[in-house]
Amino acid sequence: MTALPSRWPPGALQVKTVDQLCSRVTSGATPLRARADFYTGGTIPWFKTKELADGFLLDSEEHITPLAVATTSAKVYPANSVLMAMYGDGRTITTLGILRQPSSCNQACCVLIANPEVCDYRFLFYALKYHRDDFIRLATGGAQRNLSGRTIKEFELPVPPIVDQRAIAGVLGALDDKIELNRRMNETLEAVARALFKSWFVDFDPVRAKAEGRQPWGMDAETAALFPGEFEESELGEIPKGWRVGRLDELARVLMGQSPPGDTYNEAGEGLPFYQGTRDFGWRFPKMRVYCTAPTRTATEDDVLLSVRAPVGTLNLAREKCAIGRGVATISPNASEHSYVWYALDATKSGWERFEAQGTVFGSASREDVNGFRLLEPPPALRRRFSALVSTLDARIRLNTIESETLVKLRDTLLPKLLSGNVRVRVVDPAVETTL
Repeated sequence: MTALPSRWPPGALQVKTVDQLCSRVTSGATPLRARADFYTGGTIPWFKTKELADGFLLDSEEHITPLAVATTSAKVYPANSVLMAMYGDGRTITTLGILRQPSSCNQACCVLIANPEVCDYRFLFYALKYHRDDFIRLATGGAQRNLSGRTIKEFELPVPPIVDQRAIAGVLGALDDKIELNRRMNETLEAVARALFKSWFVDFDPVRAKAEGRQPWGMDAETAALFPGEFEESELGEIPKGWRVGRLDELARVLMGQSPPGDTYNEAGEGLPFYQGTRDFGWRFPKMRVYCTAPTRTATEDDVLLSVRAPVGTLNLAREKCAIGRGVATISPNASEHSYVWYALDATKSGWERFEAQGTVFGSASREDVNGFRLLEPPPALRRRFSALVSTLDARIRLNTIESETLVKLRDTLLPKLLSGNVRVRVVDPAVETTL
């Protein structure tokens, strides 16, 4: 991030070390893995650096037990502690997180507990983020660089008075709060759609209800009429009578990716977004972008993107027309059945695991593997009915995602301007509110 000349009034800023801004700067620990009683039934969130994503940390992948905290060097740190990744490549080192609840972390995380009398924890978070490139330049090592705790403690930051810190953090935090709200809303919307898919096409609740002489719960008569009231055997086990198990290419067009020449890639935004595989995927939509000026194979908006190499079976949706490399296949369902195919692939993604053991170097799936992937095929009218119901949820998820990306750009534009004083926040009441 390019530093801007400071426009703070003379004497408004004080240069302080990170250590002077914090009541404590330390690092986490990893309880002995061989001790099951340190992890089994754990209730204390325990974060690793890969879970840091420059936002609030709600819950962790793993948890540790009170016994681990009592008998090892692992500690519980208070809510609002700022975590910084001290090790890793350029995508991991210096990534940040803020604890939402008392939690623990591993030794690769630096824990910064702001002193509330001199430093707002959110201001500390944004200041560290603003100086990310400076920290990376101080890191030592090769591909796997690292920052020492001492380097972080001694790093100097220009700091305005606490009321200005809170005002700056309030503006940036409001944007991050809306981004976080959109994220939670998207997860809820997707959970609703997945639950409906599971009820209809995995648990077969409407079919079981009709088989027992009951009206399917919460369903209008027209939709209920699309379900049979009997079951029959299939290669996937018991399925509703009249349904079939078919191939993926019977529900959608499949196109395998092909990587264009290396000299056609760029990061300057020229050409189409280019996706090579899982590392380019995010939550539902790809987020890491390289561009390609001479694409060989392309996907269109809303196509399902499937990783076919290391690992096989990860899914995303194309946000717009994009180029795809040989690590990706694009799946194009009929628009009227798009949501059914998307959630059917999501529900059966474990079926791709058998391809992971193939190949001498890493797992992969061929064009025939993808075309021949087995999926349950309810009648077209029912697939269309499900898609019509769920498409409104999918559209809302897309709009929330686009809004969040806009808010991220606004936040990242304001960050250097606010910290440098080029944009000032007028403090209306230091204890209550702030306005631009």
